[in-house]
Amino acid sequence: MAKYYVQSGNVRTLISAEDTEKAALWAIHCAMRQVVPVYDDEELTPEEKSQLSVVDGVRVLGNTIRISELGFDREDAAELDTFELLVQWHQLMIALSRLEAMSRTAA
Repeated sequence: MAKYYVQSGNVRTLISAEDTEKAALWAIHCAMRQVVPVYDDEELTPEEKSQLSVVDGVRVLGNTIRISELGFDREDAAELDTFELLVQWHQLMIALSRLEAMSRTAA
């Protein structure tokens, strides 16, 4: 897997992924799990998340996500629309939820 420099809004992170789109989706996942309950077994309560956001700051995405294998702030970085990726992320979360429900009923 390649390493991608992903940046959007105040988010700047290095992500290992198979391609730029998967790296961007993971960045969205990380940003979203700070505000919505992504997993049933989420380890932090909403109150703890709120306190942590004050200390660590809240991840805020911009309108686009810029991705490069060479570094941050590159003119040649790929640029993806955040809203389109958020729609994809949401569809993935729905699919995972359905799979989880199916596995519970099959067990």
